[in-house]
Parts: sequence; structure tokens; C-alpha cells
Amino acid sequence: MNLLIDTHAHLNFKAYKEDGSEVIKRSLKNGVWLINVGAEWDTSKRAVEYAEKYPKGVFAAVGLHPIHLQEQEIKEKNFEVVTKAEKFDYEKYKTLAQNPNVVAIGEIGLDYYHIENDDQETKLLQKQLFLKQLDLAEELQKPVIIHCRNAYQDIIDILKLKIENRELTVKGIIHSFLGNYKQARQYREMGFKIAFNGIITFARDYDKVILDAPLEDILLETDCPYLAPAPYRGQRNEPLYVIEVAKKLAEIKKIPLEEVINQTTANAKKVFNLV
Repeated sequence: MNLLIDTHAHLNFKAYKEDGSEVIKRSLKNGVWLINVGAEWDTSKRAVEYAEKYPKGVFAAVGLHPIHLQEQEIKEKNFEVVTKAEKFDYEKYKTLAQNPNVVAIGEIGLDYYHIENDDQETKLLQKQLFLKQLDLAEELQKPVIIHCRNAYQDIIDILKLKIENRELTVKGIIHSFLGNYKQARQYREMGFKIAFNGIITFARDYDKVILDAPLEDILLETDCPYLAPAPYRGQRNEPLYVIEVAKKLAEIKKIPLEEVINQTTANAKKVFNLV
């Protein structure tokens, strides 16, 4: 059985409150490792707690997602969340991130999608949070998992400046990539990998990005419980379904599925130092 790695899962979210452990056991039994990614303090802590239960194959990332900076109700198709306002506590997250099961700082980044009237104050707060967490990743020498929505140029500019000033030596991945191939190239030139999920199984918008990017720069993810791939659209997503993302990548690139699985697994192991 070839090992698959879901580099972005949220089994630490409420959607799995009743059966998270069963979903993890099912994933491991079928040769799928996973990284549970935190979005704020509670889910970051839960990600670590899950990882501590398993001797192999379950890892954690801790971080404060930009949408959790303020209290808001977010409603989208197949997605609804009410966020509490959280102030980033550097030392608190640093202590948690030093747990040996934590393989990355994330998910962190910028999300302008839900900002009304181009609110510059909110954008500034998100940038400040992003910079603090990049500093945390650099201090602990852990890779980053970057969330980006409607903010690709700002993230590119921030990363470029940090790298040029030698303030950022760690790399990582751009999670759930939704940009264009030119932006993907800029990230890859800075040493970051691009992660794709179920979106590519039902949208053709990213075929050009996939064809342009070498397989060595690509990782697989589900972003479960969201974004279930075809043929599971509309259902709760889970790490097992990452195979559908691999199948679509193989189809788009016209290469064997086994090659996609082996290379993306090797990529994930290298980026996150997984053993």
C-alpha cells in the first residue's frame, strides 16, 4: 500500500466531535497520514492532543487564522462558522508549538474575502498577525502553512521582503491554492510548495497551474470537513478522500497515479520533516 499524506485536515473541528477518532483510525488503516491544522487556540490545542494519541501518522500544526481576529458570522455554501475574537498570545502559542508532534505553524496568512468595504484597519491587523506568526515559525524553525484568500499579492510582498531581509529562512506551503500560475511561480521561486485539494476535481480553473508546476512542488490535502472532492461533493470530507485529489492530478498531468502518490508523499515528508 502506497502511503498518502493529507497535509491539511481539520479533524480537530466540531464536525468530528462525535467520531474524530474513528475517522483517524480509518485513515491510518488505509495508509493515509494526516496533519491536523489549528485555526485558533482551541483547535490548535486539540490538534496536539490528537497527535499525542497516535505513535505514527498523525501530526499537528498550530496557528491563529486571520478570520479569528474578530467576532463574526460567516455563511457560505456548505459552510457556516461563528468566530470569536482572539488576541494572539505569542508565548502561549510558542509553548504549544514546541510540542514534538507539532510539525508546522499554521494555518496563518491573510483572508480579505469577508472584509467589507475594503476595511484597511482589518487588513492591517491581519498583516500584523501574519508577521508575528512568521516570526514564531522562524524562531522555532518550523515550516508554515499559509492560508490566502483574495490576498495573494500582499502575501507575496510580505514573504519576499522577509526573505530579502533574511528575517525568514523557513519555508512551507500555500494551502488550498486558488491563485494563477504566475503567482504560483512566484511562491515556488521563493521555495514554497503549492497544495491542492478537492476543488481541482470539480473546477478546471487550476489546470494551467498544475501543468506549469513540477510534481516536486505539489502537495495533497483535503481541508476536511470542507471541499469534499468528486464523487463525494456535498458530504463531509475526510482524509481518505485525498486519493481523489491524487487521481485528478495524475489525470491532468497525464502521469501514473503511483508517481503522483509517491512524489507528493516524499514532498510532504521533506517539507514537514515527517518520520
